Amino acid sequence: MTTFAPDNVLTETQTELRDAARTFAHNEVLPLANELDPVAGAIPQSLLDKMAEIGFFGIMLPEESGGLGLGVLEYALVTEELARAWMSVGSIIRASTLPRALPAERRAELEPLAARGKYLGAFSLSEAEAGSDVANIRCQAVRDGDDWVLKGAKMWCTFADQADYIVLFARTSPTPDPRRRHLGISAFMIEKERGSFPVGFQATPVRKIGYHGWRTFELGLSDVRIPGSALLGNEGEGFYAGMVSLDIARIHTAARAVGVARGALEDAVAYAKQRVQFGEPIGNFQGLRFMMAKMAAEIEAARALTHHAARLYDVGRPCSDEASMAKYIASEMAERVTSDGLQIHGGAGYTTDFAAQRYWRDARLTKIFEGTSEIQLRIISDRLLGRTAR
Repeated sequence: MTTFAPDNVLTETQTELRDAARTFAHNEVLPLANELDPVAGAIPQSLLDKMAEIGFFGIMLPEESGGLGLGVLEYALVTEELARAWMSVGSIIRASTLPRALPAERRAELEPLAARGKYLGAFSLSEAEAGSDVANIRCQAVRDGDDWVLKGAKMWCTFADQADYIVLFARTSPTPDPRRRHLGISAFMIEKERGSFPVGFQATPVRKIGYHGWRTFELGLSDVRIPGSALLGNEGEGFYAGMVSLDIARIHTAARAVGVARGALEDAVAYAKQRVQFGEPIGNFQGLRFMMAKMAAEIEAARALTHHAARLYDVGRPCSDEASMAKYIASEMAERVTSDGLQIHGGAGYTTDFAAQRYWRDARLTKIFEGTSEIQLRIISDRLLGRTAR
């Protein structure tokens, strides 16, 4: 069964990388996912070390820094394969992405570490009242001599405990004009010890229904003092720094959604071949056969759009619309396909004995993070019709 991009649309290098990721995902990631996800266990450091050795953390980092020097399409290919086994592992490779606003000397120092998985980061943008409405950030950063002092709360910061740094967004100046609320937000790079939090942080794990393997936190900041050098880029321009990385993030999410959906389809096909009802395998029943045919078609369509957006990015062409479309189509598809995959498993699909429920739970998240489906529709419609007066 072909449920992946044909070799004739990929280069030899891309095909080899995809196949290496597929083998690794099947042999190393999938057994751990089946063991650890039902008990909300953590991705072991030994797996991260193996991923680093292969080069999965350095896909888009330059070769002179120990990376592979490849593009977003290769990043998407690896992501799909890893997410097919466990979406959290397909997600964690993003932790090696360094902030764009880093000074050149500091970037040259950190890139080799990031490529080896020795310097990984977390991203703290959202707040309880600033999800889709990112410009509503209220966490404050106040100058105190040469330092900044952070006060407030952040939400949905995944990997905050195990990261070596957190990129955190806070308001450094008020913006009384409600139409320009995005101004006055700054980005900071807070370096920390892996496995702990800086003084003044109160970290509360979020009780998630899925996306296991790593923890997501609500962060309270009480007079957290950081050096002036922690400021990324220019003061007050953090909103733009946060938005500039979203094209890659949305392509990455689309690839994750395709991978999760593919896992649901492949497991459903295997189950349908061996599950016998009414004296024959349920895969012989036309209703289920057509259901799986639709699942396969939707996966292929979402993958094609995802790869198209990635190729546009890699050749330097504008791709914000295509990235939003890919993210929207793939995430909506993943929820439908994983739900159908669970349905094909019947009652067994509603148990943790099968991975069908894991794909279903994780797929649901892809419609929310990196901009909800509704936000993607807003972006696409604004390009078609122009922005509304509001």
